[in-house]
Formats: sequence, structure tokens, C-alpha cells
Amino acid sequence: MSFEELEQDPFDTHEFVERLAWRTMGTKARSQHDEFDPMLLHGAFEQMISDLKQKNRMVQQRVDKLEDECKEEEKKHWSRVVDLQRNNQTAYSHFEGLAERISVVATKVVHLGDQLEGVNTPRARAVEAQRLMSYLSEFFTDEPPKSAIFKEDNQLQLAAEIIQKLHMIALELPSTEKFNKARTKIAHKYDEIEDKLIKDFCKGHHNGDKRKMKRCASVLSNFKGHGRCIDTFIEETQKGSFISPDPFSEVFPLCKRSNELIQEVFTNPDMVMGKLVQNIYITKLQTFIQSKLDDQSDPEQYLKDFFDMYTRTSKLSSDLSQFKIGNDSSFLPKMSKVIFQKHLDNYISFEIKYLNERCGAILQRYYDGKNHQKKQIQSGGLSELRRDLQAKIGTMNVNINIGPTVENYGGETFLSQEVSINVLQETKQAFKRCQMLSGGSDVPENAVKILDILIKYLVLEHIDYAVEVGLQAIPVSEPKVAPEIYFFDTVQQANTLFHLFEKQFMDSAVPLFLSTPLYADCLHRKRELRDNLESKIDTGLDRAVTSICNWVRYILTSEQKKKDFLPDDDSVLAQMGTPASAKVVRFLSGQHSMIRDNMDGKNVEIVLLELGTRLHRIIYDHLTQFSYNSLGAMLVICDVNEYRKCVKDFELPLVSQLFEKLHALCNLLVVVPENLKQVCGGDQLTGLDKSVLLSFIQLRADYRSAKLATVLNYNNK
Repeated sequence: MSFEELEQDPFDTHEFVERLAWRTMGTKARSQHDEFDPMLLHGAFEQMISDLKQKNRMVQQRVDKLEDECKEEEKKHWSRVVDLQRNNQTAYSHFEGLAERISVVATKVVHLGDQLEGVNTPRARAVEAQRLMSYLSEFFTDEPPKSAIFKEDNQLQLAAEIIQKLHMIALELPSTEKFNKARTKIAHKYDEIEDKLIKDFCKGHHNGDKRKMKRCASVLSNFKGHGRCIDTFIEETQKGSFISPDPFSEVFPLCKRSNELIQEVFTNPDMVMGKLVQNIYITKLQTFIQSKLDDQSDPEQYLKDFFDMYTRTSKLSSDLSQFKIGNDSSFLPKMSKVIFQKHLDNYISFEIKYLNERCGAILQRYYDGKNHQKKQIQSGGLSELRRDLQAKIGTMNVNINIGPTVENYGGETFLSQEVSINVLQETKQAFKRCQMLSGGSDVPENAVKILDILIKYLVLEHIDYAVEVGLQAIPVSEPKVAPEIYFFDTVQQANTLFHLFEKQFMDSAVPLFLSTPLYADCLHRKRELRDNLESKIDTGLDRAVTSICNWVRYILTSEQKKKDFLPDDDSVLAQMGTPASAKVVRFLSGQHSMIRDNMDGKNVEIVLLELGTRLHRIIYDHLTQFSYNSLGAMLVICDVNEYRKCVKDFELPLVSQLFEKLHALCNLLVVVPENLKQVCGGDQLTGLDKSVLLSFIQLRADYRSAKLATVLNYNNK
């Protein structure tokens, strides 16, 4: 085996031993156990162990030799480090000496410079003073200045520098006739040179010569007419602009172009840019805006224009804020306030007045289109009692008026989705205007004022009024004719419109006062409106269900005869029910369809559940008033079966179960006496009290003759 296998990475001891054994024994010993020679394997292992020990000694010798070499190299390395440190210390000492010499030389140079300056400065000042005195002397004569700098245009900037200094000297001269004359001539020349500089500046502007503009502006910065230079630049910049009817589209591009030029030309670009923007806002935008807003004859158009102008101005200010305009960060918002101030002061009062008129007109136009005059409706228990009494008096042909009569307006609900959407749209736009046009602290209060208008016209004047009218239109509790109930349609529309109100409340109004105490007050008020509406709807639904049930009771009472369930001829069975029950089923089917068509969600389930349970009570009580022979029992079973089919469409398990029980009770009227006790204990009648079963069995015509009480043994229990 080669020792190279020991240097493999990774090295596996178990595999090494296995390979050694395999090579020693060969394949024959592995397949034939008789050929296995343990001593051969033992000898191979001993030989390998001896070889490994020898190999180990050789490796250890190499390791020792490498360690000695490493130690020797380390000693040499540290020796070199010591030499380098010694050399570095020497170099540092040399550098310190050089630095001291440089410092001494620098001190001498500064001292020499100060001495030279001390000699040169007075000399230069004297030369400058002599030069100025020479120029000044020219203004004390009666002739105009003769120096070339005042005559040659190419020396205009030098002349400007001289005349500016002479102007300052002239201000210090005594106020005598001699000096006043010179002072006047200097002032005249000062104005002349200033005008020339401004003309040169304009010429450079026209020619696009930025270097000339910059030189002129720099010189004029020390003149009184520097402001004139800026005004001229602003005027020249705007030439050829603002030709279109809409100035807003031109402001930003103009300012962007001008800002690049201003940064290159003027030494105080922020101030110049501020004056340019101020000039555009005051002379161009304000004029345009006032022409739009001065006419307030059309309030709707005025508010639209106001909102549009203010929004566009705010956006323009936001766009211009990328430029450096002075040191006041609120400069642009202040400019906007200046332009719109008188309109902003009166905004909310104008808004409230417009909304009141607009929403009132929308509602009035709707009611006029319906030929309806809104009435003052009284609600409450006393009003309802007077209405019911008036209905009863009306059936007696007596001309006595003690309360309102029932009027259904031909099924009109007086609720309009179009009207509601118009009111919601108006107030939605008002909320947007309120957020934009109101001052920061006034937004919550102004938003609540707009919300009050929305509540007044949509919730109270429209939805609540329609529900009140619908309540008055519900037939009386004991009708003598088939009731026409349109209140279900009113409920569906009222809920839909109130949901629209709640959505706008959350989407448009709440964000404007969410973080203020007004939020809790408004939320509480909305809940009160919802509770009030639901209370009136519940009252109306209860009245509607009562009217339906009492009409069913009236039909059964007035059209169901005692003899209907004691027939002698089995031909009555061909009718599959009595006429009274058929009339009831037709009426209930129509009411059920109306409820399904005009209501949704839980309201349908609640109303049908109440209607179904009341109907069961009425029909049960009605059936217990009759006596039944065998044919009559079959007939009443047919009636109940029709009732059961009718209420099955309600899709309410509880109501279906009630009528299933009633149907099972009616089966007791046809069961032969021998099976009666068995049927009473059946699954269909489980849960019913025995007194209920007995009371129904007692309705059988053969109850006494067949001695059913004895058969049932009920008397002993």
C-alpha cells in the first residue's frame, strides 16, 4: 500500500484498514471462508504499524527542522524592525528641525509683507485720492468734465466706479453755493452713467450677452438704481409672454428660463427671483383672477372658478418652490393669500348660503315635479290613535274630522336617488373646496357646517320626510278593504340613500375633522340619525305586518262559515280548499313578492319571520273556532296545506316548522279513533303539549259519539 493514501483529504481510518485487509487477503479468501488466514492478516497489520511508526519519525524530523528555520527567520525579522524604528526616529528629528526653520522663514516673510503693505497702502491711497481729487476738480468748473473716461463708452464701467466714489464724497461736502454746484453736476453725471449702464444691461439682454449683463449688474449693485436694473430685467423678461388667455400655463416655463439667467447674471439671485415672482403674481395672476372672480352673480360658477383658480395657484406655488426665492419659506403661500384674501375671508359664508339655496332648490324642484306640497307631519302614539279613529269614523259615513286620513299618494315613495346624488355631489364638491379654501384651523368647523347642510336636506328633509309620509300611508291596523302597502319600497330606498350618506360622511367629511373633538360629536350625531331612522322603519314594518295579518283575520272571519267544515256532500273536496283560504293565499303571495322585491338582507328575513309567526297564530286561533266532520277535516287539511306551501316560499325553517306542526294537528281530525293515540305519539307532534293535542281533537264532530276522551285516557292524566 502506498503512503500517498495517508495524505488524502479527507482521510478515513476505517476505509484505510478495510483496503489494507482486502489487499492482504484477496478476493478468494472473502468468497471461501476455508481460505481465510488470520495470521497473514495479523502480519500485514504489524508490518503496516511498523511502517507507520517509521513514517511518523520521518515527519517529526521534518517538523522540527521547519520550526528551527521559522525561529531563525523570526529573529532576523525583529532585527530588521529595530533598524527601521531607529531610522524612522532619525527622520522624524530631521523633519522637526525643518519645520522650525520654515516657521522662522514664514514669520520673516509675513513681517516683511506687513512692512511693504504699510508703505504701499498709504501710497496707493494717496494716489487714489489724488486721482479722485483730479476728477473732482473737473466738477468745480463751469465746463463739463473733460476726462476721457467720462466721454468714451468703452470706459463706462471705470467711469461708473469713479462717479460712484465722487457721489459719496459729494454727500460729505459742506452745503455752500460752491459745493452745491459741484454736487449737482456730480449727481447729474451719476444719473447719466447709471442710465447708460441700464441701457447697456438691456442691450446685453436683447443680444443674449450674459457677460455684459453680469458686468453691468455688478457695477449697478453699488448704485441707487440697482432696483431699476432689476425692474428693467423683470419687464424685459416678460415681453412677448402672457399673450394666451390663460397666464398659468406660461408662468413656470418663464420662471425656469429666467432663473437660469438670473443665477448667472446677478450677485443676489434669490432676491431678484423673488421680485420676479412677486411681479408676476401681482400684475398678471391677480388681474386675471380678479377678472374671473369679480362676477358673483352665478354662485355656482363663482365657487367653481374660485376653487379652480386657488388650486392652480397653489400648484404653481408648489412648482416654483424648487427655485430659491429669498429666505422666507412662506413667501409663495403669502403671495397666494394676498391675491385671494378678500375672497377667502367670505368663503364659508358664501359656501353655506349657496348650498342652502342649491339643495333647497333641488328638493323643491323634485316635489314640484310630483305636484306635492310638503306637509308638517305629526308622529307619535296620539297621532296614530287619531288616525285609526278617523279611519273607523270614515266607515260610518259621519262627517267628523279628528285626525289625518290615510293617503298613499298612489304608491309614490317621495324618495329619489337622482335627487340624493345631486345633493351628495354638491356637498362633496363643497367638502373639497372647504379643505382647500379654509384656513388650517378653520377646516374642521367649516366641514361640520357643510355636514349640517347635508344632514338637513338629504337625511331630514328628504329621507326622514319620506319615511314619515310612508308611515302615514300604511293602512290602518284593522282594514276593511285589501291594504295597499308601499312602505316596503320606502324602506329599501331609504336604506340605500342613507348608506350613500354614510359613505360620503366617512369618505369626504371625516378626514377633515378626524383628529379633533368634533369627530366624536359628529359620529354620535350620525348614530342618532341611523337609530332614529331604524326606529321609524321598525314602527312602519310593524304597522305593515299588523295590517296584513288583520286583513287575513278579517277575510277568515267574514268569509269562513261554520258550515264550511261540516259538509254533507264530498263534492266540496274537488275545490281543494275553501274560498276564504284561497283568497288569503293569493293576498299573502302578493305581499310576499312585494317584500322580496323591495327589501334585502336581514330586513327580508326579519319581516317574513314576524309575518309568518303572526299568521300561524291567527290561522291556529281561527281553526280552533270550528267543528269538523270527516269531509270538513279533509277540507281544512287542504286549506292548511295551501298555507304551508305559501309560507314555504318564505325560506324560513322556523315558520315552515310551525305550519308543519299545524298540518300534523289537522291530521288528527281524520285519523280513525283506534289509531289516534298512536298518531299523537308520532314524530310530527313531538314537543307539543298534550292539552294542545286534546283541544284540537275536541274539534272533531265525533269526539263525544266516539268517546275519544276514553280512548286517549287523557282524563286520567
